[in-house]
Amino acid sequence: MALSTREQVGWWTFGGLAFLAILWVVGDSLLPFIVGAALAYLLDPVADRLEARGLSRVWATVLITLGLVLIFLFTLLLLIPLLVDQVRVLIETSPQYFESLRQWLGTNFPDLFEEGTPLRNALAQATDTIQSRALGVFENVVAGGMALVDFFLVLFLAPVVAFYLLLDWDRMIAKIDSWLPRDHAPTIRDLARKIDKTLAGFVRGQGSVCLILGTFYAVALSLVGLQFGLVIGIFAGLISFIPFVGALLGGALSLGVALFQFWGEWQWIAAVAGVFMVGQAMEGNVLTPKLVGGSVGLHPVWLIFALSAFGSLMGFTGMLIAVPVAAVIGVMARFGLEQYMNGRLYQGRPKE
Repeated sequence: MALSTREQVGWWTFGGLAFLAILWVVGDSLLPFIVGAALAYLLDPVADRLEARGLSRVWATVLITLGLVLIFLFTLLLLIPLLVDQVRVLIETSPQYFESLRQWLGTNFPDLFEEGTPLRNALAQATDTIQSRALGVFENVVAGGMALVDFFLVLFLAPVVAFYLLLDWDRMIAKIDSWLPRDHAPTIRDLARKIDKTLAGFVRGQGSVCLILGTFYAVALSLVGLQFGLVIGIFAGLISFIPFVGALLGGALSLGVALFQFWGEWQWIAAVAGVFMVGQAMEGNVLTPKLVGGSVGLHPVWLIFALSAFGSLMGFTGMLIAVPVAAVIGVMARFGLEQYMNGRLYQGRPKE
């Protein structure tokens, strides 16, 4: 005897709440598995293409894993030391930049910096705080015991998880499909296809956009000669998944550093601004239309809210799952709205 609609809703609600409760309890230990699953999901199309060219799934997975290991070693040996050094120097010199800003404002706007004014006291306190605590914060982050353990746990476990998930990805999907309730299997498959399309369009497409933009900004700013150009460029690229935010924050930070470094050499300041103008032109006219497309349906405000909410609930792990969960919720919300628009609650009773 089939369950009624109310009973099915009750069971699915109970299962969903139980699943969320489990995630809440074991959230801190999920990070390597989330990273591994994300890697397997992103790389499954590559494995499928290699299989189409005649390779077995095992060899396709081995080749992809070897490629990832080589990329990781290149990053670890070449980029990480540069990034750590630039971050350290940036934190050490930030009080000098802040003091220069205070002196410039005091010279051009002396009324704001008379003895005892709130702005002068606030800036003085901020300078002292930055100088006394900034380097200590960096050292604590680098030397933090648990953070270091978690980092190496992800570093070694995530590739192993990704390897086994990628190897069995198609079989897992087929097995999960066989578990679907028969009455609702077509609807669930349709929703899953829409979720996959959204995730593929955003995560794979926008991930490629972020990688290209981060590389462009980092290389271009370094060639211009901007101090900390590598750090600022990679930072601007990483947050470019939120439209305009990466360019605005990265551009503001770059121009702030350029004004102090190149004051009076306006051609170099203009060159820094030009880097972000070219990057925005590339992103808006070439990269996003070709790699992401217009059918993703993830609004920037919704992304910001999801990152904030899941980050506050589950920390860094929550931020990692924020985008895919936001995509799933978006697809489900559009499906629910479509059902509502086609139902009697919206359309009312048919006229007699």
